[in-house]
Amino acid sequence: MKQKLFSLSVVLLILSGQLFAQRQCASHEVYQKQLATNAEFAQKQRDIEAFTQSYINQGGSMQFANTMQRGASVYNIPVVVHVLYNTTAQNISDAQILSQIDILNKDFQLNNADTTKIPAAFKSKVADCKIQFCLAKRDPNGAATTGIVRKSTTKTSFGSDDGVKSNATGGDNAWNSSQYLNLWVCNLGNSLLGYAQFPGGAAATDGVVILYTAFGNIGNVAAPFNLGRTATHEVGHWLNLRHIWGDANCGDDFVGDTPKQQTSNYGCPTYPHVTCSNGTAGDMFMNYMDYVDDQCMQMFSIGQKDRMYSVLQAGGARASLASSLGCTAPTAATCAAPANPTASSITSTGATISWTAATGATGYSLQYKLATATSFTTITTTTTSFSLTGLAASATYNYQVATNCNGIVSAYTATSSFTTTAIVANCVDVLESNNTLATAKAITAGTAFTAQIASSTDKDYYSFSNTTAAKNIQINLTNLPADYDVVLYNPSGTQVGISQSSGTTSETINYNNGVVGNYKVYVYGYSSAFSNTKCYTLLAKTSGTTFRTTAASETASPMVAIYPQPAANIATIQFNENWKGATTVTIINQIGGVISNQNINAESNGAAKINISALKNGMYFIRLNNGKNNITQKLMVQH
Repeated sequence: MKQKLFSLSVVLLILSGQLFAQRQCASHEVYQKQLATNAEFAQKQRDIEAFTQSYINQGGSMQFANTMQRGASVYNIPVVVHVLYNTTAQNISDAQILSQIDILNKDFQLNNADTTKIPAAFKSKVADCKIQFCLAKRDPNGAATTGIVRKSTTKTSFGSDDGVKSNATGGDNAWNSSQYLNLWVCNLGNSLLGYAQFPGGAAATDGVVILYTAFGNIGNVAAPFNLGRTATHEVGHWLNLRHIWGDANCGDDFVGDTPKQQTSNYGCPTYPHVTCSNGTAGDMFMNYMDYVDDQCMQMFSIGQKDRMYSVLQAGGARASLASSLGCTAPTAATCAAPANPTASSITSTGATISWTAATGATGYSLQYKLATATSFTTITTTTTSFSLTGLAASATYNYQVATNCNGIVSAYTATSSFTTTAIVANCVDVLESNNTLATAKAITAGTAFTAQIASSTDKDYYSFSNTTAAKNIQINLTNLPADYDVVLYNPSGTQVGISQSSGTTSETINYNNGVVGNYKVYVYGYSSAFSNTKCYTLLAKTSGTTFRTTAASETASPMVAIYPQPAANIATIQFNENWKGATTVTIINQIGGVISNQNINAESNGAAKINISALKNGMYFIRLNNGKNNITQKLMVQH
């Protein structure tokens, strides 16, 4: 079973999806050690609990229905979210953070839609806790803030030792914990989802830590902890709630209206789940302070509300939050956003963003991102322009600018956009629509033509004609940026020539005494090779004189060619006019092993077919020997 973890100022760990009993005991021992070794902490715990019980006894909370007015005030708690990231994925978006704040508000004010899942036996115990959370609008120095602090760290993960809460250990220092709820979001090791510090602990470490994939309900979240209930659970601890089973067998969580239960529940138990002789209703496993999956948590009880309210009252351990100005934006000074943000000098890899200076500005924040991205990259500058580099070609970017007026930050300008230019090579044709024989591009015989294979799926077909006076044809493919090959088709569409030299070696096809008509040339990248920055050169020649294979062109235009590449069941061997006679065909694997031998009778300018259906996918070599010539060609098999 899967489970939710979390602590009581200490932490429970989940390894391989199972709760280890010794971990539970170890957590209890660590908590007891804190009480035993820190006299001040131990005394504060006693004082806080005495105050809590006094508050509960004075109100008699179990005598009141949830509709009564006791505790009707709504407490506003300012929140600062410290995002510690080592990878881009860990730098969660503003939207993911806002989703978590929204979940906290719904869960603590009984506005969560899944209250319909609460069993009838517990309906009368469900509490609107009337606690509201806001992202801080002013920081401890009184300056405007978004309530989000982002910080890159060299730490690949954090543990439960509070390292994430200190600059000195790769984390980020807490804001004044008497005025803010500090939420740290980071990558946690050992399958840890999060942990909280109870009221009465050290101010420097006060707050809640959450795994970045368990924070909020959008973005980088992972089931079954993808509905934001990890933070709900941990903030419950921060507000003085214990685990519902009391961290002991049928233990005491100091809440009168939560049934005793034997231990923590995991996954999504079937109702009722009866333990500890707790009646027909059984465990209140749908309570936020159990360990069930996010989708199975729906409620706090009235008694739990009383415990949380007790620490927020005058004299309570978190009473100072009631007077915090963190949720109120500063109004002492104003700062205007810059005017006229403009993109200029746009290239395939960069652009310059400029704007008009704002009165009182001490600096500016420029944010930019791909239009398809979810978060901005932020750059600070004291000038009124900034040159962006390293951008993608043919891509749309969004940008916005804000002013910093000595600590007061303006709103960002409305989002603007620009599109980088395409990478253009010096070709006659770059992205021509000639991907089929039927759409072949007409070229002039005897005139060199430059073009690109601009993508892995780009195929280039061309057409030209010979004449009665110039029947003989030669195709030259040169200046290759990658491993390109070329095929020649006669007017009836039959392949009559192919050149498949390896690498960037030039390709040549000689085809003599052909019929007069319109021929087609097909240029393609071997194994989807392409280049969108460099051109190749194609030259189709016609002549009344026979084109002959010379020693210089023998390498570039082999006496035989094998197609298609890759081949599935049948491969065709095409011979030129200089090859004929009985030929031995040997198929060899990549490590030099002979797969098969067969004999064929080759004819000049003829073709032979070989059956390769028994070959596995991969690269092979075909060796051809007619007693005079011995040639080896590659063959890619793909069924």
